[in-house]
Amino acid sequence: MSTAHRRPWSNILAVAYKEATALRHDRVFLGVVFVQPIMMMTLFGTAVSNKPQNVPWAVLDRSATSVSRRLVDEVEATGYFLAPQRIASYDEGRALLRRGNALAVLVIPRDFARDRERRGASVQLLLDGADPLSAARVGGYVAQVGAAFQRNDPRTATGPPTGATPASGPIALRQRFWFNATLRDRDFFLSALAAMLLTNLTLSATSLALVGERENGTYEQMLSLPTTPVEIVLGKLVPYVVLCYLEVLIALIPSGLIFGFWPRGHWLTLMVVTLPFILASLAVGTFISSIARNSAQSVFLAVFFILPSFVLSGVTLPYQLMPNGVRQIGGILPLRWYQIALRRVAERGGGFADVWVPVAVLSAMFLVMLTAVAWRMKPRLG
Repeated sequence: MSTAHRRPWSNILAVAYKEATALRHDRVFLGVVFVQPIMMMTLFGTAVSNKPQNVPWAVLDRSATSVSRRLVDEVEATGYFLAPQRIASYDEGRALLRRGNALAVLVIPRDFARDRERRGASVQLLLDGADPLSAARVGGYVAQVGAAFQRNDPRTATGPPTGATPASGPIALRQRFWFNATLRDRDFFLSALAAMLLTNLTLSATSLALVGERENGTYEQMLSLPTTPVEIVLGKLVPYVVLCYLEVLIALIPSGLIFGFWPRGHWLTLMVVTLPFILASLAVGTFISSIARNSAQSVFLAVFFILPSFVLSGVTLPYQLMPNGVRQIGGILPLRWYQIALRRVAERGGGFADVWVPVAVLSAMFLVMLTAVAWRMKPRLG
């Protein structure tokens, strides 16, 4: 083969060798490449499941008899539910559902024990339909307990012979779904669409903010201005805040016009809740930019943060159903708290009193990340 024909391949191999040598010394990039598949495999293997567990629920027991208590114990014994919260009224149950503190409320009528003797017992189950899949499964598990209650009746094993006492039939379950009576999956995903879009936008945009200044050679010039690091960071974030609010409108208005999904709560509450999330997420992206050595590292670190956020936050799988440990890890992610607040307002019609805790947590996250970014910038001021 002639030298002219060999030269292109030798040039390509030379460039490839140079790039491979640079990648070999980029420990952050290689760390993300090898750690991210392991992390995502672990999450999908342990945290992601459509099988309910750790389900928070409440019981309104108006019968207060041994039979009603045994029904509650058997529901809890399935292993899918946490210890029930005892409530005294429907209003208390509705409040728990609206705040997301319970996914189901079991209502046992006053005449439950008497109706059992007449083979006509029934109970009511109020379910949070905001998550259709979990609501249907939780209702199915409770229905199975009610259907098997006849076979588990102690009288069938220790009571009089057949015919001496009327056999009790299975318990009928009357299900009522709140916030999404038709169990449309579309509403569940559309309610968190803005949260997913904002997470991707904020982290992708600001993860290049400071590292881009360093690569362009303008970082030191920027720091020489009569401004503090905090002022520099806030100044960089303001345009993105406006852009993020535009993104929220783009997510919500077409969802309403095309699919008929409009927020049930007040729009002002929705916008107030959105601000601390935008600031916290932008600050996280800026912090990533402050620790990255180049743009490639910054992009990979941002993606490394985005993917677990989608899995652990609860935007696609209810965080209440995740195993202990995994559920708590998701609590350090801004997206977890924003999707809680967003769904309480958009799906359940909650007001500011229902979302002040997520707002406070997101505000604290923003202040912590802003302090961290300022700390990272100070050593470079000299």
